[in-house]
Amino acid sequence: MPISRRLFHASLIALLVFGLWPLIGAGDDLVEGRDWRPLKTPITSDDPEKIEVLEFFSYGCPHCSHLNPLLKDWAAKLPEDVALRRVPVTFGRAAWANLARLYYALELNHLIDALDQATFDAISKERKRLFTDKAIFAWIKEQGQDAEAFEKTFNSFAVELALGKGRDLEERVGVDAVPRLIVDGRYVVLNEDAQGYEELLRRADTLIERARKERQ
Repeated sequence: MPISRRLFHASLIALLVFGLWPLIGAGDDLVEGRDWRPLKTPITSDDPEKIEVLEFFSYGCPHCSHLNPLLKDWAAKLPEDVALRRVPVTFGRAAWANLARLYYALELNHLIDALDQATFDAISKERKRLFTDKAIFAWIKEQGQDAEAFEKTFNSFAVELALGKGRDLEERVGVDAVPRLIVDGRYVVLNEDAQGYEELLRRADTLIERARKERQ
């Protein structure tokens, strides 16, 4: 049976709408340019099987400090196909480079759970200037930890390697502000018009769902 132009156009529109529905439906109400933007050069994650969420942050950033407790609760509830990876930025500052070293040393010494938020609080609330290695080691000792062992880790090749990888990722992504969330190496969550930190995480959730559907 011949199909008229009108019927053809109607059928084509229906196919397009229903074909794209998995990508634009399911409550995906985010607006490109306001809530998110595409990463100019997509990056691959360490585990391609997982949807990776990158958090670029610094212990010297008060906004990162406020986000951190919410981010931890959010990360604890992520599905198995999603992974959070945190990357401390340096922005080319020696002080922030030491804070990045501090994060990696805490991670290698399995002290993130114990001292991660405490580090944020020491800088943003207690006004401790943990920007030099001496100040950092003194503070670590105040926390009841082995400062000498921590110093060895802080100055280790493993931390130097992690710092280099973090700097390279920071430059490739073009991080211009923190905290900055990037979903699946493609979607940058924008902070400017967010109504609170919960809104940032809601945007990340929506982009995770979008990435999952696109993979399917």
